[in-house]
Amino acid sequence: MITLLVADDHPLYRDALRGALTMSFSELTLLEAADLMQTVALLEQHNDVDLLLLDLHMPGSGDLFGLIHIRKLFPDLPVAVVSGLEDAAIITKVINLGALGFVPKTTGAAQIAHAVTSMLEGDIWLPESYAGDGVELDNEFAELADKIASLTPAQYKVLCYMRDGLLNKQIAYNLDIATATVKAHVTAIFKKLHINNRTQAVLIASQLQLEPPAATPSI
Repeated sequence: MITLLVADDHPLYRDALRGALTMSFSELTLLEAADLMQTVALLEQHNDVDLLLLDLHMPGSGDLFGLIHIRKLFPDLPVAVVSGLEDAAIITKVINLGALGFVPKTTGAAQIAHAVTSMLEGDIWLPESYAGDGVELDNEFAELADKIASLTPAQYKVLCYMRDGLLNKQIAYNLDIATATVKAHVTAIFKKLHINNRTQAVLIASQLQLEPPAATPSI
């Protein structure tokens, strides 16, 4: 019996994945989540998940933070990134963050089954257009990810708002929290990232930012 968790906020894409996977695996338990919080909750309830298929852009994920956060909480869990963005730089980043593979949302049903089978066997799976190139390891980016992993989801939201140029009062309004709480988050962020000003925080956050998600294609 294989247990997979599909974490994606698009119901149509989850339906498409369910159809592709159930057609290819006769003994399959398929769990579904629509945001990062649900994903973590399901992983805490089910310690037998064999592979997580994770969308980078679902609510709470914050570009690469979802992957970083999952890898921190469940370091032994095999994770594959599923994304509407197919870009060499993004693929390099997710593999450096410990993902077992990168599956574009344009991937057909047969290829998805092949990708899942490969990753369940412990192999890294990449689209054919990238598979032959290999992925360059980036120790500096991996070290940055370790620092980001120490942030709470709330602190990461504050970091992203800082990247967008918002002041503490604006961040407090958007998150519906007190300005003093934002200041406490900022202090914690500086300490955890080993920095001392907002400019450095913006530079770090920018390295984790991806392009806006493309429209979700069908399989």
